[in-house]
Amino acid sequence: MQATRVLTGITTSGTPHLGNYVGAIRPAVAASRVAGVESFYFLADYHALIKVSDPARVQRSTLEIAATWLACGLEPDKVWFYRQSDVPETTELTWLLTCVAGKGLLNRAHAYKAAVDRNREGGEDEDAGISAGLFMYPVLMAADILLFNAHQVPVGRDQVQHIEMARDFAQRFNHLYGEPAGRQYFTLPEAVIEQHVATLPGLDGRKMSKSYDNTIPLFAPREQLKKLIFSIVTDSRAPGEPKDPDDSNVFQLYHAFASAAETEAMRQAFVGGIGWGEAKQALFERIDAEIAPLREKYEALMAKPAEIEAILRDGAARLRVRHAAPTMAALREAVGLRSLAHAGGAVRTTVAKASAPSFKQYREDDGRFYFKLVDGDRVLLQSAAFGSPRDAGMRIAALKREGFPGPDATLLLGEGVTADEAGAALHAIAAAEAGKQAARAG
Repeated sequence: MQATRVLTGITTSGTPHLGNYVGAIRPAVAASRVAGVESFYFLADYHALIKVSDPARVQRSTLEIAATWLACGLEPDKVWFYRQSDVPETTELTWLLTCVAGKGLLNRAHAYKAAVDRNREGGEDEDAGISAGLFMYPVLMAADILLFNAHQVPVGRDQVQHIEMARDFAQRFNHLYGEPAGRQYFTLPEAVIEQHVATLPGLDGRKMSKSYDNTIPLFAPREQLKKLIFSIVTDSRAPGEPKDPDDSNVFQLYHAFASAAETEAMRQAFVGGIGWGEAKQALFERIDAEIAPLREKYEALMAKPAEIEAILRDGAARLRVRHAAPTMAALREAVGLRSLAHAGGAVRTTVAKASAPSFKQYREDDGRFYFKLVDGDRVLLQSAAFGSPRDAGMRIAALKREGFPGPDATLLLGEGVTADEAGAALHAIAAAEAGKQAARAG
């Protein structure tokens, strides 16, 4: 049974705060460990360019947020964790979807309409200051989702419209290019709305948000964290006076981090008249107990940005081979972006029919065994030496089964060959062998 694919986009703007951690990061990391789910987490740095024009800020935010998710327990060897801009198939698919997206539908996108309405209210031209990036945002988001045929996309209610638009683009493409064979190139994604998303109050009692400048940075140093917690606005009730826990910002924050037993004990303390200073001290100690180990990991990661870069690039490289490149190869074929050598009777050509990619095993004069992956006369992959033909055969079987993991000391790309080309060739071999097995079974 195919695993359920769940895709989560992570905005790369600003510094994460406690509200982000409780409402998004912590539950998403927990969800990444659910059996039967293939999880995709990507840093949406292309999306950030719509709002942020400071290159240094884009880079810094991407680093901070990647380090945050890794420090909070996301495991890049068990999920797909990658940077949007490291998967160029996303932008290629964006154009294919642009060619089937209805402008009238894009005109109704909430963000674009809101910007137009603000201009009208201000007496400006309705499109003043609105970039094509903002207008096309839903198409790029659809490409993020459809490239991997995600089944579910966790979003807030304000993003549901974008999932509906992605479904519309997918249906149009399927109808236009899937007929008459009835092939469905895209899975129609479903929006997953968390009904009980935890929202934390900020320092002033309003929802914790960068827009209100009332946030508590997730990895603020211990002394700064304490200072911020002690600055939370409270009422004037003195120690000994009963306090309503359900009307207290301090209690709500405590509840977000405490166990059920701890929460009940604090509730009784509020009813019993705990002083605000004592309550804030308890809140600080409870939050710091959970965040301190994560802060230590975060600081270690931030000190080694090259390691984060390697993790993101590795995730994208493996993902492109496994999913993105084969998907785009099929979509290019669907829309007619095909090799002219296979145009049949439409174009006369003397080019011989290309042979399918294949493995060649051989023994050199040194007595050792090698293999190469070839496509016609072109060498796509070249192996290092093996002690026996069995060892070489086992490596070939692993490549057919698992795809191309990337070049290393034992397996090199041919001259001028990209990892995508090698991965696509392996995918073609695996598909051909699967077809033969199905034919024999039938």
